[in-house]
Amino acid sequence: MVAEPWIPTTEREAVVMNALEAIRAFSDSLDRMYAGMRGDMDMNATDLAALRMLIIREQHGEVVKPNDLASHLAISTASTTKLLDRLTADGYLTRIPHPHDRRARIVVLTDEARTTFRRHFGDRLRRMRTAADAYTDAELRAIVRFLADMETAMVPE
Repeated sequence: MVAEPWIPTTEREAVVMNALEAIRAFSDSLDRMYAGMRGDMDMNATDLAALRMLIIREQHGEVVKPNDLASHLAISTASTTKLLDRLTADGYLTRIPHPHDRRARIVVLTDEARTTFRRHFGDRLRRMRTAADAYTDAELRAIVRFLADMETAMVPE
């Protein structure tokens, strides 16, 4: 079934439409940024997505097992092994024993990966933090809640 185009008929619907258009524009800017990073780093989209996931999880103090990567990227275990081998060979990550489970291994970023990400993303992150300074704490909390709700809405049922 093809959805009919949505044409706002109230001021509220127009505001919602503007918010959704802003998300689309922001998403497009992220796509352009990641495309540039992939080219600069000479890697494919899945490799870059894996590194982004590892950076985020590391910032939250979470360990990542190979099957966590497979689930996050929606790829097979065979593809995950190839990805891990490729990123290890390129010096971006290493596999080490799990801190609490001797049978398992976890995936960790190398210093080179962190340095490369800072080089490619650091200036953009500083500009984003500067842009965020214009908002109150309450506004930022509302934005975080809104984006979390949009993330949930994007997941297929």
